[in-house]
Amino acid sequence: MKAVQFHEVGGPEVLTYGDVDQPTPGPGEVLVRVTASAYNAADNGMRAGFLLIPVVLPHVPGYDVSGTVASLGDDVTDLAVGDAVIGFLPMERDGGAAEYVVAPADALVAAPTSIPLADAAALPSVALTAWQALFDDGRLEAGQRVLVVGAGGVVGKYAIQLAKRAGVEVIATASPRSADAVRAAGADQVVDHTTTDVLQAVDGQVDVLLNLAPIEPEQFASFVAAVRDGGAVVSTTAFMATPGDESRGVRAATVFVLRNRERLAELVRLVDAGELTVEVTRRIPLTELQALHTEGAAGRIAGKVVVLVLVWATSDPVGGS
Repeated sequence: MKAVQFHEVGGPEVLTYGDVDQPTPGPGEVLVRVTASAYNAADNGMRAGFLLIPVVLPHVPGYDVSGTVASLGDDVTDLAVGDAVIGFLPMERDGGAAEYVVAPADALVAAPTSIPLADAAALPSVALTAWQALFDDGRLEAGQRVLVVGAGGVVGKYAIQLAKRAGVEVIATASPRSADAVRAAGADQVVDHTTTDVLQAVDGQVDVLLNLAPIEPEQFASFVAAVRDGGAVVSTTAFMATPGDESRGVRAATVFVLRNRERLAELVRLVDAGELTVEVTRRIPLTELQALHTEGAAGRIAGKVVVLVLVWATSDPVGGS
């Protein structure tokens, strides 16, 4: 089969496209015929070697995947050949930048039927990150308030949609470039962080501060004042410490997204119910993945990019079809 992989860590040039052996599912596993994978910043970090996920080389990137079940390993009873599925794959294992990938059955759920199957690859890890940050780590409840810093990215827009659905008031920071999209996602107040003092713009304190932006640690620490006593500061920026305030009982939590099959299935249900929008800004062929990593290493990727596996890019256009 065709795949993109890297045999050593390094720059985007270590990625190669070519023939590799097709994998075989073991007990509790499924062979997925890949429709698309999704690019994440962590793919860049793993390839470059500064995100220390213990992968075995050579490694196929792309831990978000959509496709159809091609064959089943032993002991898999809740999936069938031909099922359209999506999944957040174990990051240390080979991913979906290939014609086929082996996935644990418990990492897969039925794909949304209301959007193209390729686009559904954009959902799993980022939507799970938003949910976990808000409700598991942040412990947000209806009637509370959240300040989302850096809401213009993909996780931010999922977070806004999920928070609003849960009855939470959302204050979001965004640049002028993304302000309209953040409003469209449902934010109650949008603060232009390029021209406005965020703390002065927030009227009263919030229950949770969710940081999604690579801000300076000093600025991050200053934002803790916006959180009420007993609230929480949650961050997805694992490269720097998340500040809290023990004297006021303000918890600090850094998100390390976890696979959760039941929650992913619920996110799919929300998509099909029209309560959650999946954003895809670009679709590229698998052969252009190295060039995409070059863009990512330079910080030039905006929005969500899905990577189409060419053999299947024009088939199975909608999940479940």
